[in-house]
Amino acid sequence: MSTVLDSIIEGVLEDVHLRERPLSQMREELQSAPELRGALQSLSRPGTQIISEVKRSSPSKGPLADISSPGKLAETYQEGGAAVVSVLTEERRFKGSIADFIEVRSAIEIPVLRKDFIVTEFQVLESRIMGADLLLLIVAGLSQSQYRDFHQMATELGMDVLVEVHNQEELDRALDIKPLIVGVNSRNLKTLELDFKVFDELLPLIPSGVLRVAESGISERHEVAHIEALGGKAILVGETLVKAGNPQEAISRLIGREGTGSL
Repeated sequence: MSTVLDSIIEGVLEDVHLRERPLSQMREELQSAPELRGALQSLSRPGTQIISEVKRSSPSKGPLADISSPGKLAETYQEGGAAVVSVLTEERRFKGSIADFIEVRSAIEIPVLRKDFIVTEFQVLESRIMGADLLLLIVAGLSQSQYRDFHQMATELGMDVLVEVHNQEELDRALDIKPLIVGVNSRNLKTLELDFKVFDELLPLIPSGVLRVAESGISERHEVAHIEALGGKAILVGETLVKAGNPQEAISRLIGREGTGSL
């Protein structure tokens, strides 16, 4: 039976086909790719770190925010103390774009995560050419050989990789190649159901040498405190921030730094 994830990937592959270009051309483009900014280093700073997301829409909630200037929103995130800014580039369900990514990266100095469904080698190369400092690989959408190959390719190109899992089986697959960053997503991308118990089950199982990220549904400080107690080092937040009247205050509230002003 087809899942939401299957449907998303089908659309991604159709869109990728329209963008694909010769490997020889991409190799030339790699020569002038932007210098990378070190996402792992940024996320490893003392204290709980936040990956703040530029997110227009989602399959589960529909339209979230009318973001007229992704670059200005990203600047606000940076001023608020974000360690990394995440930009959706999937067009059909999340209404993101590569143009959004390029605008954001040119507007800020901190690392940028390309948030998409990476299912081809072309997308890995494309991400590096765009200047993605951090690349998302979703274990649920990849075979083990794809996951291994894409992770190795991204790493060899200098990018850091956020490996996303949703259950024990995916975590076992993820850890098989010894990644440096693992994210636990509380939203099941096959059903879109949200289950915070996944954080309790999986975060403590991630080895201490791996940077642990909690993703999806996080909106309150007490939730972040619980994630911290489970060993989480960073959180990825989109909806709460794009809906906030003051994203800087929202960031400070979530990571427990109220009253500190610009971080």
